[in-house]
Amino acid sequence: MKCFSIDLDGTLLNSKREISAENLHVLKELKSQGHSVIINTGRAYDDVIQFEDLNSLQIPIFTINGTVIYSENKDVLFEASIPLSLYKELFSILKQFGLWIMVYTNQGGFPCRNPYLQGKSDEEIELIFADYDYEQMLSRENLVIYKVMAVSRQNQLEKIAAVKEALQGKLPLTIASSHPNNVELTSEEANKGAALLRYQKLVNVHFKEIFAFGDGGNDVEQFKVATTSVAMENAPVEIKQFADIITKTNDENGFAYAVKNLINV
Repeated sequence: MKCFSIDLDGTLLNSKREISAENLHVLKELKSQGHSVIINTGRAYDDVIQFEDLNSLQIPIFTINGTVIYSENKDVLFEASIPLSLYKELFSILKQFGLWIMVYTNQGGFPCRNPYLQGKSDEEIELIFADYDYEQMLSRENLVIYKVMAVSRQNQLEKIAAVKEALQGKLPLTIASSHPNNVELTSEEANKGAALLRYQKLVNVHFKEIFAFGDGGNDVEQFKVATTSVAMENAPVEIKQFADIITKTNDENGFAYAVKNLINV
């Protein structure tokens, strides 16, 4: 069985955050041929199923960079988390850098999740995070923390590099970036590549070939376990270095183009 593991933002979605008719057609064609089609994204589940076309396809969805794995029937097969004590230690470090911090949990995003910020100016985003009380979140019963995401202004990318340097090797976390101005922190058990390997064991299947599609730093781990890795033309140069193939941009149906023209399916 062949597997197609596909990132969303910057990959399957165009810059308007839409799935083109051409990309959707190829998704359906791959599924009809009996291949395993997987959405492998940094987004939370609720931010994936808002796309009705994906929801109706009945395909596995790996969310929050492999933190929660959903079957094609939407059953939770695996869930990783950040222990509260580790979260507190992490948060105390992050808040020193003056970043916008989002906490992904089983009870939503605090104060929000990243898709809510898309299209907003830095000034509008600042209002969301100004004086936000993160302590109130911790009083919720049965809270499970999946991911902490820190975002900088576009003209302060050096803060992201500084955060990564401060955290590298210090805390038991997976560190990745889906975009140059963010850093995503999840359980050390969770990344997109580990999720692909774990899924095969969970459902007792073996992927003869894995084709991984992505554009961000959080896609590097799935590139490493893939038989063939495909980076979008809109990906940063440092991400393209990990890919076997470079396809067209996400605004040029790069996913569909790669499937039809660049790889042997």
